[in-house]
Amino acid sequence: MGDGLSTVHTLLVLWDIDHTLTENHGVNKEIYAYAFELLAGRHAEHEAQTDGRTEPEIMLNMLLAHGLKPTPMHFARMPDVLESATAAKAADLRARGHELPGARDALAILQGTPGIIQSVLSGNIKPNAVTKLSAFGLDSYIDFDVGGYGSDDPVRDKLVAFARNRASAKYGVQIDKTNTVLIGDTLRDVQAGRNGGAYVVGVATGPDNMDALRREGADIVFPDLQDTRAVVEAVTGFAR
Repeated sequence: MGDGLSTVHTLLVLWDIDHTLTENHGVNKEIYAYAFELLAGRHAEHEAQTDGRTEPEIMLNMLLAHGLKPTPMHFARMPDVLESATAAKAADLRARGHELPGARDALAILQGTPGIIQSVLSGNIKPNAVTKLSAFGLDSYIDFDVGGYGSDDPVRDKLVAFARNRASAKYGVQIDKTNTVLIGDTLRDVQAGRNGGAYVVGVATGPDNMDALRREGADIVFPDLQDTRAVVEAVTGFAR
């Protein structure tokens, strides 16, 4: 059943989390080290490589980096160890991390804009996406039911379709490439948007600078989210 959005122009806005809405100051690396320990039964000797990868991909790469051959048991246990490790580090995330400047203002304005469906496109598995945004009180702006997560598929490029299909089903409106926006900070975010069929807003608050995000194909790039008006206009204006 639709939720009344069909009477106005509908836009699905998908946010990346880490380094786009929030900064974790190294807590993520500690989460994945602990998850690896739970999964493999040994301490991590090699640091996780993140930068836009999905959490299952991160854990797979950690197993390989430690010379371990991934087994069906490893894959079956990944969601549980990732959720457990993130929950165990939630207090550290609150203490050492923070929401990025402008994030809350942009989320609030978009939430109050008629026709906007606001969710996440995240490499985190769904429970971890909720935990990370809840740590900073940003979860209330997000409809987690219609997001795309690393728990859906380890390949980030495929996640836009999951979010689009969920939003279409929940709200009873057509969501396609003409009314989907992805906001993220890495080249992998841009690739996921381009390959998944979304308008891409890049923010250079992560590992990749503005020029790199443009070269990868972002439609518009900002240094950060602090110019709230410009960010909101970029998000809402492309499909007019």
